[in-house]
Amino acid sequence: MSAEGRDGVSGRRAFETLEVYRRGRVGWLVFDRPEVGNAMDALMIDELEQAWRELDQDPDVRVIVNTGNGEAFQTGLDMKQLSRDPAALREQSRRTRLAELRLTAWHNQVWKPVIAAVNGVCAGGGLHFVADADVVIASSDATFLDPHVSVGQVSAYEAIGLVRKMPVEAVMRLALVGRHERVGAEQARRLGMISQVVDPAGRLREEAQALAEKIARNSPAAMAATKRALWGALEAGLTEACRRGARELVSVWGHPDQTEGPRAFAERREAQWLAG
Repeated sequence: MSAEGRDGVSGRRAFETLEVYRRGRVGWLVFDRPEVGNAMDALMIDELEQAWRELDQDPDVRVIVNTGNGEAFQTGLDMKQLSRDPAALREQSRRTRLAELRLTAWHNQVWKPVIAAVNGVCAGGGLHFVADADVVIASSDATFLDPHVSVGQVSAYEAIGLVRKMPVEAVMRLALVGRHERVGAEQARRLGMISQVVDPAGRLREEAQALAEKIARNSPAAMAATKRALWGALEAGLTEACRRGARELVSVWGHPDQTEGPRAFAERREAQWLAG
């Protein structure tokens, strides 16, 4: 990406349904279809895969924040396009059937830390981005709902992802009550869906940037290995998870960051990490 401008923003990439840019060491992926609640049409689905790849490959980006423009964070699949032109979403249907989704950072094997900053309504397929983020914060006016069963659809991927973060009954209730109940930000925090409620709501992006900058101060290599170890633990039993974690831990032995970290601590200065 290009050098930063006076506003601290650099490398804006021309997407039609997303805003993708860097602010310092923090990359931003912003849903940009506010007129339809940032619902995902076929073009956004294609652009999401490109955007995650671009941010992951940018050596100047250490942490990624995902949020939405307008009053909604993300409201899932564009049902109007689906009803009007089902052929446009044929590739997404194929990927759904084969469990080969490419919507989120986890789907695309992005090992940089990802923060979801939920700015308003998060519904249906929008829950993918909550379930698959490493850290989730939300504005005080954010709401969460899963309307799949209310429109004759099955709640599977999103609810399965949330079970890794929340009590099973809370996820079951969200999935079965459908559009007839919304979970507010404070309740979402109590249930473990999110870790921070930002009040006033207008400070959400500021708080997300500040949190991302704290995370970005750490070793990119160590964070990537840590993220792989922890996500891997969700897919394995305890013994196998520990074995995988050990491999990730040992993989960083001898890395220059392991020398730089203690030296910087002893010298009371910021560490100069190698790029991810």
